[in-house]
Amino acid sequence: MGIEQLDHYSIRTPDLARAMRFYEDVLGFHPGPRPPFNFAGAWMYTAPAAGEHAGRAIVHLIHDDGALRAANCTGSTGALDHIAFAASSIGALHTRLERLGVVFRERMVPKLGLHQVFIKDPDGVTIELNYADPDDIAVGQHSLERRSAAVG
Repeated sequence: MGIEQLDHYSIRTPDLARAMRFYEDVLGFHPGPRPPFNFAGAWMYTAPAAGEHAGRAIVHLIHDDGALRAANCTGSTGALDHIAFAASSIGALHTRLERLGVVFRERMVPKLGLHQVFIKDPDGVTIELNYADPDDIAVGQHSLERRSAAVG
């Protein structure tokens, strides 16, 4: 048995519309087809890659008004810390986050040549975006220097 990649993750949210707006506005996902489950929700898709029709349903949002959890007897799902994505075009992300007023933090990963940006979704899930392209790393480093100078 070989695990190849993350298929999707699910978020329980008391405010489905708010969660959908976040994943659309901040990460650029879009809602798409979802099976007719007996509970409200939405599947958020990535932009289609070459040869794909709709992209991938990477985030499954589940409207949780309290009744769903009681009916399914699922309780807590444990100690999830964060979800990580490989990403590109960090400059466009910075512009989007600043325009939307989304708080973020970033750092360089020593020895790996990786720049990371961390944000939280409206339900408190940390999302890590990893940038490995040298141009993105240079933009990220400049952003870190600029933010450090503004604090100092």
